[in-house]
Amino acid sequence: MLCLASGGAKAVLAIAGFTLAWQHSVEKIRWEESYRAEAGALVLEEARVQGSGAGMEPPLASILKDGFWRWQPRQAMPELLLTRSEFTPDYQFCIQNRCQSLAEIVPPKAAATRIWACDKNTQAD
Repeated sequence: MLCLASGGAKAVLAIAGFTLAWQHSVEKIRWEESYRAEAGALVLEEARVQGSGAGMEPPLASILKDGFWRWQPRQAMPELLLTRSEFTPDYQFCIQNRCQSLAEIVPPKAAATRIWACDKNTQAD
């Protein structure tokens, strides 16, 4: 299960994995990160970027495949805090290669949007 919250808006999704994608505000290059919810944490399985520059250099171990530099950080974290701005396109939230604007799930009602792994007893407000 996955929970998302922004201000008073909250959503609970019955999914185990997702991809978060966005356009870098300066370089205008797409960045994608694929996560799975596991044992109360979000595990970053793969990161992908279409280019480099302005603080977004792929690591030396990355591989160029299908137009993206790809690497596997395998990093676990308790939550994601996303800053959303009216001056950049919103994040894309993708499930099984189907993407939609994050605003379609939780509107940007606060300075940060929180995403975390939650249990099946969590209820959306």
